[in-house]
Amino acid sequence: MSILKAQGLTYVYGEGTPFRIAAITDVNFEINEPGLYAVIGHTGSGKSTLIQHLNGLIKPTSGTVFVDEKDIWSKNEKIRDVRFKVGIVFQYPEYQLFEETVRKDIAFGPRNIGLDEAEINERVMWAAKKVNLTDELLDKSPFELSGGEKRRAAIAGVLAMRPRVLILDEPTAGLDPKGRDVILKSICDYQKQENAVVLLVSHSMEDVARVADKVLVMNGGKLQMFGKTAEVFSRHAELCEMGLNIPKVMQIVSALRERGADLPDGILTVADAEKAILRLVKDGGENA
Repeated sequence: MSILKAQGLTYVYGEGTPFRIAAITDVNFEINEPGLYAVIGHTGSGKSTLIQHLNGLIKPTSGTVFVDEKDIWSKNEKIRDVRFKVGIVFQYPEYQLFEETVRKDIAFGPRNIGLDEAEINERVMWAAKKVNLTDELLDKSPFELSGGEKRRAAIAGVLAMRPRVLILDEPTAGLDPKGRDVILKSICDYQKQENAVVLLVSHSMEDVARVADKVLVMNGGKLQMFGKTAEVFSRHAELCEMGLNIPKVMQIVSALRERGADLPDGILTVADAEKAILRLVKDGGENA
């Protein structure tokens, strides 16, 4: 069963004017199983326009978006309900915090779904725990929090609605390594525990290599690749032509291979490389 599907998705800005420009053109993909999917592409490739279509923030010029095999713009569908199923966390979501307390901010989404107070409180506590926010922080003003805490509070507000599909636009942008790790762990934990589809828009190839099961590559408003992470990154030359690159550790492994190192394919992270190199050294020592 299809969870999320784009069929012939096209969006044109300024239709009928001299400033007409196609932001995305004939985008087609289908996600049939839960997992963590990354969306990559250089600035202006159409990533942000694409994800805004997936929960109805933008209506396509042509084409269709399906959630659970239902056209989200059909007469029988309420777009408001679609947005509870498909949650979006925009870049720098902390700028959207507005309530008196963190607790109230996280509760905003569940309250709009129409849940009773007991369920709302349960979801607030659950979501706060997911992003590692302490009980003490919940009754503070969001504007008293650190930058990383604000980011986590904003993400918790979307998690509290428990969307079937969670979309995050550069959720680690501007954070230090520790803050980035906390956010990525929260996202991965949510995906696994809720058996959800997560789409992670990111410029960090290292983050993508660490967490993504599959990758969608946007270029010039078109979907150029969609496949398993290792397979996509193996097409290094094509990615470079699009202004993208592969993770640094893959570049190092590639250079080692050129110098004769017998390293396996599919190395995406530092941990993968460490294991492979240690195994190679050990085998070399045993054969010496």
